[in-house]
Amino acid sequence: MTILNRVKELRARFNFSQSVLAEKVGVTRQTIAAIEKGDYVPSLLLALTICDVFELKMEDVFVLNKEGKEDE
Repeated sequence: MTILNRVKELRARFNFSQSVLAEKVGVTRQTIAAIEKGDYVPSLLLALTICDVFELKMEDVFVLNKEGKEDE
């Protein structure tokens, strides 16, 4: 199982750079880049904070991929 996310897509829609989003949620730009690439799964607190910035529900930003496929 993997966790897929729409952070990069949403960040672009909101016209945020990685640095701006990172500042809003209190992490580094590198952390945002790693989340977007799927190299890092955020903590529950960080995931909720990201969702709060976008004013979306968790399931609208993060999705559990039970098949383990990363091309969804």
